Amino acid sequence: MTEGFPSTHNEAHDSFVGFQASEVHNSTINMVPPDASPQKKYEVGVRCLEEGLPGRARELIWDAITHNHDGPQVRFHWVLAMLSKRAHHDLSAEERHQLDRTRDVMQGYAEDKDWKPGLQVVFDLLALPGKADSETAAVLKRLRDLAPPQRDLIVHHLDLVLTSRTKATLWAEICELAKAGQFHGDRSRRVRYYFEPDPIGARTRPPEESTAFRHRPRLAAWTGLFVVAAGFLGISAVIAEPLTAIVELLLALGTGFLAARFGRRWWHNKHRLQAKEQELGQASNQAPVPDPAHSPAAPSPASAGGGAPVADGFTSRVRTSFEYYFGTYVPHGFDRPEWLAHTAGIRAVLAAEAAFLYRESRISVDRVNWLIRYLARDARDRHNNGTLFAHRQRYRTPVTMKLACVLALAVLGVTSLAVTATAATGSASALHALVTVGVFFGAVGSGRRAASVWLDMRSEERRFAEETREYHLRMYAREEEFQRWKEYLEAIRPSDAEMEAWLSHDKVLFTADVLRHHQLTWYDIIAHTILTTPARPYRRARRRGGPWRYSRYTLRLFLATRNGIREIRTEVDFARATRLVEQRTNYRFNAFSSVQVTEDDRIGYEMALLLSNGPARTIRIKDADSHQLEPYENARDLSQINLDAAGFAHTFRLLEGIAADGKAWIERNNADSPPPADSTD
Repeated sequence: MTEGFPSTHNEAHDSFVGFQASEVHNSTINMVPPDASPQKKYEVGVRCLEEGLPGRARELIWDAITHNHDGPQVRFHWVLAMLSKRAHHDLSAEERHQLDRTRDVMQGYAEDKDWKPGLQVVFDLLALPGKADSETAAVLKRLRDLAPPQRDLIVHHLDLVLTSRTKATLWAEICELAKAGQFHGDRSRRVRYYFEPDPIGARTRPPEESTAFRHRPRLAAWTGLFVVAAGFLGISAVIAEPLTAIVELLLALGTGFLAARFGRRWWHNKHRLQAKEQELGQASNQAPVPDPAHSPAAPSPASAGGGAPVADGFTSRVRTSFEYYFGTYVPHGFDRPEWLAHTAGIRAVLAAEAAFLYRESRISVDRVNWLIRYLARDARDRHNNGTLFAHRQRYRTPVTMKLACVLALAVLGVTSLAVTATAATGSASALHALVTVGVFFGAVGSGRRAASVWLDMRSEERRFAEETREYHLRMYAREEEFQRWKEYLEAIRPSDAEMEAWLSHDKVLFTADVLRHHQLTWYDIIAHTILTTPARPYRRARRRGGPWRYSRYTLRLFLATRNGIREIRTEVDFARATRLVEQRTNYRFNAFSSVQVTEDDRIGYEMALLLSNGPARTIRIKDADSHQLEPYENARDLSQINLDAAGFAHTFRLLEGIAADGKAWIERNNADSPPPADSTD
């Protein structure tokens, strides 16, 4: 199953640009209530670790441990959270002591086949610096003998604390795992659905309230006058010539009944058809929306982040979205412009309805696109089965019915004249005859007015009944489509753990390509870090309480070697896992004069690298979140979560250390020379 996703490419460099495609999924999977059990906190902590949030994972798992939820599995994940995205020197002295105490506590755990051996291997790897090659080989053998889940978790999360010798030995296997997992789980098709917003519920415009009751007083008045006049004529005719008058009156009643029966449907059909055609005509005469397929600057309904919103607001974006999807779902036999012209009125009516129903603060058209897609498909399908303009067939009055109605009215008119003539000829005086003729004209006038009001009232009652029935049918169909789309999104949308795993594989393969290009091995690398930041134009989304995920990333790999710093920057199209551009920069150790970080509520986090021989380089770490906060979310906590996901803390510490002490700091702070447990560095 595939759905259309309109998009546009808006370039913006070194400037602040507003967002259009920021979505917060209403998921509570990683929300921890205040009264959560230690078991629940541990489970959420493990999920946070899988999703690239080791800081949050450390807090939750340690909270569970302090409340007596302990064991080799719990400690295994806590140690991984402690070391993930961190080097030895990023740990505080207290954290190093906690690791030492965990190594002692581990000895008292009951033996099992997975978690305790995995935990032991972690501590063996931490103790490798300075050990002989034979000991390293033995530890690596124990690592390879672990079950795949434990082994892969250790290799992934201990990336920054493994020694260069260990990393070099495992690198080929790490790269193979990354290649195997980079597109695992149908990544290319599913990633875009992560950025699809949660759809807003089904709505349809209810029928306008019936105004039939307003006709009742006039109907009663005109009917009363008609009954009095007709009664006078009928009684006068029966008195004059009883037998003839009875025949005439029965014929008048019969033809009147037939005229009312046929005329009522004709009247209703005529006025409803006029109303429908007038609605379509007025809608199609509105100012057209630029065709997004032929206007590159026109914003699409699911446009990439980094573009300003459409100037004329929500209604214009809804109409543009209708243009896009009607142009996507074109029936056989039409080309796109022809179909858009053919459906201009229908499209405009539907767009006006959607804009009216969903015009709410902070409701983007992206949340309504599921309905617009459905309406576009429905229009195509109705054209294919011949019901696109069904009202024209529905409200077409058959010629036979019109002829029957005209004939009945003609006979009624002749019969009415005959009754009047009978009543007049039987009069004893000329005055009575004149009065009879006057009453006849009064009966015709009041009867015509009464019939007109009655027809309007019955047509309004029928209109309300029809629209009420159509309302329920539309609502049922739209609710079904809403539920289908919602279930489809839930089934196909990747989890945060999958998004993080794919990003990790991209980082590994990017690093491998860089090392191959520069002909470097891990023995040549003193320290390294990868900073993950958004690349414009992008779409972004997150679950409530989670980090932003982006459709485009910038990966910055900093490699500290004996000869200086290499910075390699690339942009990644996340769905396709393709790298779009690549830039390489080399620095001497003394080129960095300082590193500064600024936070702005409007812009977000920026890191400035101040160079001794050139202008400062500014790196946007993350964009502002304040306008995207959900209830009960804290701006400071959310910023920390996103910085944690980006790998900012280690990158900043590494670059800050280089700026302060140059190569000396690097050589003191690498995986091959970890600090002692009581070090405060």
